[in-house]
Amino acid sequence: MSPNKSGKIYYSISEVSEITGIKPYVLRFWEKEFPGLKPKKNRAGNRSYQLKDIDSINQIKHLLYDEGFTIEGAKSKLKDIKQQKGGGSKSKESVRLRGLLSDIKKELDEILKSVSRE
Repeated sequence: MSPNKSGKIYYSISEVSEITGIKPYVLRFWEKEFPGLKPKKNRAGNRSYQLKDIDSINQIKHLLYDEGFTIEGAKSKLKDIKQQKGGGSKSKESVRLRGLLSDIKKELDEILKSVSRE
């Protein structure tokens, strides 16, 4: 089951469990351990997960099960990733993309000049 193809905005804990292969009790435990994993709750207290929550769960799953991190190690790694993405400093990827966009702009300017000459 793929969350992107269903077109849903919110998913129940059982749906997320099926999508990610993680048992519901583990998902509830991870909510307590990982501050970035905070699904919304409705009036009845049922969890409503969004795609960003499912992405976080898959990232945590990868770190714990595939990479062999401990809970504390995974928390630290996620914190490092978050700082790299949004902490004011430019990541290597954003610098690379800015350079690529600059090159594209120069090429388009040259094309425009050559077309306007003709």
